Amino acid sequence: MAGINNKVKSTNDLELKDRLVAINRVTKVTKGGRAFSFAAIVVVGNEDGIVGWGLGKASEVTAAIAKGVEAAKKNLIKVPVLKGTIPHQQAAKFGGAEVYLQPASHGTGVKAGGAMRAVLESVGITDVLAKSKGSSNPHNLVKATMEALAELRDAATVATNRGISLEKVFKG
Repeated sequence: MAGINNKVKSTNDLELKDRLVAINRVTKVTKGGRAFSFAAIVVVGNEDGIVGWGLGKASEVTAAIAKGVEAAKKNLIKVPVLKGTIPHQQAAKFGGAEVYLQPASHGTGVKAGGAMRAVLESVGITDVLAKSKGSSNPHNLVKATMEALAELRDAATVATNRGISLEKVFKG
C-alpha cells in the first residue's frame, strides 16, 4: 500500500462487523482420495471509517470464516469519510484488478459490485460511484479497493503535510 501511515493501533474498543466476501472450496488430490478445504475472504469494519480484510483457510467453513475475521482485525486501516462519501476520486490496481472510486452526492447510494461493495459498506461509505476493470477475482478486488481507500486523504491531512492553512489548500 501507499506510504501513508493510517494503520489502526488497537482493536479492543472497536465494534467491528464482519462481512463474508467470498468462500472458495479447494480440493487436494491425494492417493487416499480428495481432501476438501475452504478459503474465506472476510472484510471487517465499524462503518465509521475503519476497515480491514483477512483470508482464513480451514477444513470447515465456519473455522475458515473465524480465521478470516481474526486476520482482518490485525490489518485495519483508517479511511477519511466526509458526509458519507470519499474526499476525492482515487484509482488503484492490484494484480489484474483495477478499481476506480469517485465521490457522489447524498442519496446516490453505493454504486459498486460484489467485493468492492462489501469493503465500501464496511468502512461506512453510503454514497460513492465505483468501477472495477480487469479481473473480477474477489481476492484482488478487495486488495485493490483497500489500496485505493488507504491512499485517500482529507483536506486537513493535506494541510498538515504541506505545513499550510486549511484555507490555502482550497485556494490552490
